[in-house]
Amino acid sequence: MCAFFSFKKKMPNIVESPPPPSMGQGAGMRVPEYKSKPYFIVASVEMGNTTTKCILTGTNLETGRTYVINKTVSMSRDVRPPKPGEAVFGETLVGTPITRESVTELVRDTLIQCHKEADLSIKDDLDFVVRSTGVVAAMDSPDQVGDFVIALANGCLAAGVPPKKMTPPMGINNLPLKLREFSFADKLTFCGTVAGVSPPVGSSGVEMVANEMEGELAMAGIKEGAKWTNVDFRNPCISIDFGTTLDGRITSDVPPDDEWPFAKTIGNFCGLAGAIPDAIVRGTGKVKENTGTALDLFGDKSLKSNLSKKKTKVVRDYEEQIRNIVDIRIVPSDRTRFGKVPVCADLAMKSGIAMIGSDAGVNFSGSDSLKAIGAEIYEKHGAGVLNDVIDNVCADIALRLVDVAAENKLVPPNSSIGFTGRAAISGRKPDYIMEGIEERGFYDDPYDHVIFVDDGLARGAALMGRCMCSMGKPKDPIGGVRGGPCIMSRRIKIGK
Repeated sequence: MCAFFSFKKKMPNIVESPPPPSMGQGAGMRVPEYKSKPYFIVASVEMGNTTTKCILTGTNLETGRTYVINKTVSMSRDVRPPKPGEAVFGETLVGTPITRESVTELVRDTLIQCHKEADLSIKDDLDFVVRSTGVVAAMDSPDQVGDFVIALANGCLAAGVPPKKMTPPMGINNLPLKLREFSFADKLTFCGTVAGVSPPVGSSGVEMVANEMEGELAMAGIKEGAKWTNVDFRNPCISIDFGTTLDGRITSDVPPDDEWPFAKTIGNFCGLAGAIPDAIVRGTGKVKENTGTALDLFGDKSLKSNLSKKKTKVVRDYEEQIRNIVDIRIVPSDRTRFGKVPVCADLAMKSGIAMIGSDAGVNFSGSDSLKAIGAEIYEKHGAGVLNDVIDNVCADIALRLVDVAAENKLVPPNSSIGFTGRAAISGRKPDYIMEGIEERGFYDDPYDHVIFVDDGLARGAALMGRCMCSMGKPKDPIGGVRGGPCIMSRRIKIGK
């Protein structure tokens, strides 16, 4: 017995979306709580390089807890091909062409299907919609994302979403009656900050990285997810989203008595994340040659275990080969793309914002080499070793990103680190990442500072909607600094 427990270790803080509670209504009937209690229902519409999702979240306004009501997911590679006369608007990371019309139809159909499955009305039950996209590889500059978001908005409108459910209300009287008693819109003014963080804006006013909004949503979503744990995930914090592409933010510390209580964005993440393991698995022949993903082969669930797993020499050797292909560093000021993602690296450098990038070769030129390594692993050692190599490679990428942040003095002892996205929270990746964080000694107890959150973008959309409508929980705040008080009073003072 003692020998067994000597191998046990702490478990990572992994937050998985719980279903909303249900309530009894007599005669054994139970209905979802969001049907009878005050809930703020938000649709997160995300079109990424791998998946297109509509995720409905509901926040119980009495408790502040957010639940996933329903999730409709399709593969972005299955978007319908362009019709004659349609202009190709862009393409996914693997080259699937998209047009404004095809995006509109995909978003419309996904929104309608998601609400139908949840037995909810877009017109009557939905309170807010947030749109985002990670499809940035074919764009020439970060500001072109605005055109894509307009295409997403057209899809929402085509599904029957009223325009007022996509923009902040002008005042508390513009909110539905059911929300007014939970809103502070009569005391506060929404000033563009989400979850207590001001967005990064350079001297020219343009965004510095194409998927800036996804980074904002991921940061907010991880902060929301932390409310299901004992981790105080407030500023300063590091939020990293490992979708197909990489995004995320680093926020500053704020003195507890500062008149301006919002943290600044002092770092950005950009480039490739899940695209790297995707390229590796395409060498197996078990997924589509050009559009297959690690998701197809291994799924997106985390594997929880109290037992440590030693890294074999075979895994170490392949991990080192892949490590030599993956380029992680501060993005040089002369780069306009990193990991195929459009960036304004010169602007970030002038603004004092650390832009940390991940690439494979130069703008994914190493994809064929990754594919060849994947083919060799699968042929010689099978799917089990391939899975472990991928988990270790993704963990190594995550740790190298944090290392670059630490080298630039962006990981203070009072900070917290959060991960979301399939390439960081699936398989045994959380275990391996935690082992690396422990070895680095950033914190006395890393399990009080590091979390892994699923559906980060959807959670972030729910929180963004609440911020825009000035609905917070002063007794359980998300804004402010780690260990500090709610910033409501200072926000009210600023508004006056």
